Amino acid sequence: MIERAELHDAAQKAFPADQLRPDRKASWDLIAEMGWLLLPLPEDAGGLGLGRDAAAAIHFELGKVLSTAPLLTALLTVQALAAADDLPDQAGWIERLTAGELVTVNLLPADLELTDSGSIRLSGTLPCTLDADLASHTLVVTGDLAVLVPLDGEGVALAERRLWDESRRLFDVTLTNHTVAPELVVARGAKVQTLVAHLESNLQLALAADSLGGATAALDMTVEYLKTRKQFDRPLAMFQSLKHRCADLKVQVSAAEALLWKRAADENASSVDFGALKARASDVYRIVAEEAIQLHGGIGLTEEHPINLFMKRAMLNLQLGGSLDTWRELAGRQALEQYAA
Repeated sequence: MIERAELHDAAQKAFPADQLRPDRKASWDLIAEMGWLLLPLPEDAGGLGLGRDAAAAIHFELGKVLSTAPLLTALLTVQALAAADDLPDQAGWIERLTAGELVTVNLLPADLELTDSGSIRLSGTLPCTLDADLASHTLVVTGDLAVLVPLDGEGVALAERRLWDESRRLFDVTLTNHTVAPELVVARGAKVQTLVAHLESNLQLALAADSLGGATAALDMTVEYLKTRKQFDRPLAMFQSLKHRCADLKVQVSAAEALLWKRAADENASSVDFGALKARASDVYRIVAEEAIQLHGGIGLTEEHPINLFMKRAMLNLQLGGSLDTWRELAGRQALEQYAA
């Protein structure tokens, strides 16, 4: 059995901390070569059968280097297709995905219209579909149907969103009367809701891990800067008020990270629990990034200094998978229902 610490160590060696935003294609090839796409698959499907914490460990380390590789959606769809026993040629799909073919998914709720008059047709937009330019298909879930849609299929169009954060590429995928191929139906009926809950939980966990990896790296970079930058011939790190600010940030990151690993190991956690975790982790990331820029002074706001890259990623993570307000409201409602029961 591979320990979580071994995964952290392997990821740090493959993606050194001093190389931010590593090349996208080279990173994707390395991830496939390292076998990380096999982590969540059960052993009888040819995978390693590791828990959620294994994938979270990899996302945490790749968040430190602002990874540009499409690992997040790749792991989501590998797990989804492995659980979809309605899919014809399921074994073939899993083999293709673990070998490096990418199937992506949208990271914000879709507005889709489904018509069924002999053949199933889909119309509407899938917003914020990650790395659609590298993917062969996207996983579409609507109502009681989950299907794969080829991105070069008839009635499918991609439009890239221009982002402040250049470490990720997001596309809006527009479907216009697209006819669903029967052999690409992944799940129907009640199984779709199980699939949605599974996807939602793993997406929130991945974003939380990415956020706390980024927060850790930003704080480490800031502390090192304060040790070397001098004012009045003294390192900034000698000033008590700056020490206290860094200590406060460290407490916030450590508390959120403890919650991350607790949730990752909790088999009974709900999708709302994971959403609340992501809300907390992404908010801590924002706080650390904002403070890091303040502590760097004017240089932190320049394009030339890497600390501003963490701020851009933090702001995007706040929105992907649902906003802070959305998850706080849902977590509050869940807590009230639990106390009332």
